[in-house]
Parts: sequence; C-alpha cells; structure tokens
Amino acid sequence: MAFLLEWYYLPLFLAPLILTVLAPFIDTPQGRKHGKLIYYTPLFITEKEKNGKIIMHGGTLFDYYYMIDRNWKGKQRIRFILNQYILGLIKLSESYSANEAEKITLEGTSYILNDRTAEKLGFSRKRTNLLQQFILTYNYLQILLANSLAKGKLSFPAIGRVSTFTAPLSAIKANKNYLRELAEKLED
Repeated sequence: MAFLLEWYYLPLFLAPLILTVLAPFIDTPQGRKHGKLIYYTPLFITEKEKNGKIIMHGGTLFDYYYMIDRNWKGKQRIRFILNQYILGLIKLSESYSANEAEKITLEGTSYILNDRTAEKLGFSRKRTNLLQQFILTYNYLQILLANSLAKGKLSFPAIGRVSTFTAPLSAIKANKNYLRELAEKLED
C-alpha cells in the first residue's frame, strides 16, 4: 500500500503501532514460559522478585482478550478485573512467609487506581519515573484496546493520570482479611 500511494515512510510509522498491539500475544506467553512473569490470577501478573522488589502488572491485552466474557456488561467486566487483581494480591502475599514479606516491596503503575483506594489496599503513591510514563505512552494503542475490552465500549484511558504505587508486601499480608472481604463483595 505504501508503494502504491508513494508513501514510502508509512511502514516506519505503522510498524511500531502494530508491534505494540501484537507484543503481548508473544511476550506474555514467552515471559511466563521462561519464568520472568508469574501469574497469580489470570489478570494479575508480577515480574520475578529482584533485589527485594516485585513489579506488578495488570492483565495484558492478550489476557483481557481471552478472559473477559464478551456478553458481560461494562460494570461486570470491571468488577471481574478488580476481583482478579485483589485475588492476585492475596495469592502473592500468601506465597511468601512473614519474614520474607518484610524484605520485599511491591510496585505498580496505574492510570486507574486513585490514592484513596490505593491506601485502603495498603499502598502509597510514589513519583512515577519518566521511563514508565514513556512506556505507557508508547503502548497507548494497546492500553486503549485493553481498556475498551474492559469497559465493553471504546474507552480512552487517561494516561495523564498515571500514578505509581508502592507497598511493603508485609502490609498487604497484614491487610489480607480486608482484601478477602473486598473480593467477596466484587463477586456478588
């Protein structure tokens, strides 16, 4: 198409967009296979612990595509996603002893979570680094598609509201009963 229209630079602009959409369909299964990514629930992923830090991720476009029922309404989808995140936090906290949890910090970046909700879960806000903001901006098309799948309609994510949250794993472990109650409410 680029040659027919004599837009020879078009592939240079389209290739990165196509790669960002296709990447989770390749990277996620490979990361899991090689032990770099750990799934605690179908929509809650962490990177392997490194130097006392665990980086958390929500589900990828790959995960959303396969896990979200297309017949659900937007609110049902969001409740399912939040439930998966909370159950993932619980399973993550249970996979470490109390002594190990004291030495581990969790960190995740979100454009969805607000400060009040994060605090209830045991997290506090941390300044988002420029690299993380760049990565989210670069992956905007992928995030747009995942956000739209999550809400059941075209939905543009507010990347400008990106926040990074951190918590000691021990705080999440101590907050486990509250998290269980919240997960049960989301299942209703």
